[in-house]
Amino acid sequence: MAQTIGVAGFTGKFAHCVVKSLLQKPGVSVRGFCRDPSKLPPSVTASSRIHIVKGEFNDKDALQSFVAGTDVVICCYLGNAELMSEGQKLLIDACVAKNVPRYIAGDFSVDITNIPYGALPPKDPCKDIMKYLESSDIQGVHILIGVFMETFWSEFMQIWDPKPKKLSYWGTGHEIWESTTYGTAADYTAAVAMDRTAIGIQQFLGDRKSLFEIVEIFAKVYDYKPVLHNLGSLEDLHQRMHQNLQTNPADVMAWIPK
Repeated sequence: MAQTIGVAGFTGKFAHCVVKSLLQKPGVSVRGFCRDPSKLPPSVTASSRIHIVKGEFNDKDALQSFVAGTDVVICCYLGNAELMSEGQKLLIDACVAKNVPRYIAGDFSVDITNIPYGALPPKDPCKDIMKYLESSDIQGVHILIGVFMETFWSEFMQIWDPKPKKLSYWGTGHEIWESTTYGTAADYTAAVAMDRTAIGIQQFLGDRKSLFEIVEIFAKVYDYKPVLHNLGSLEDLHQRMHQNLQTNPADVMAWIPK
């Protein structure tokens, strides 16, 4: 059966992966929403299966034009609290106004159901959206995939340092990391989008390993073990995070756990 799937935040990395997966399915057409379509490659803008709507996240008319006629909307926004909270609420309101049956909420990493408000402030907007969907006339979907594997190895997490070939960690090293690649998470998201019965919390996983297990795999693949650097206990991390949060709440990179 033919389906029209909306993807908001269309120029983002994860959105690109989701659209790539969707277009592998016959009978699927995609409606994209973004601020600047000029960022999109000709292969996307010229596709007969893709229709792009330009607009700001708070442009209610553009949002309703975007979601009109879709079977489900996937939010791939990535930004500050205003975008992730108020921006998503406006997008949900547009979906409700145009009778879109399902909405897949944005920000896929970390299981927000196990995090209380204030424990990880960047995730508070996601918890807000979960509550907002419960009170809205639309079926909410939340896809949780752990941490993106590419992010785990990136400079952002400050775990892997490729120059000295060092892995830094808090705790014992036996704590479990759950992760999924962008591509695999996108495939799961596309499958959920196409399944009209998929609602509520949907949990998927690429793999789960402790840091010490990762080191052993690393050694088998690359024939050497990275240097290990213990930064302290989990309690040390908790205290450091909240001290930095109180000192400079605007500087997310200073206090976010990593």
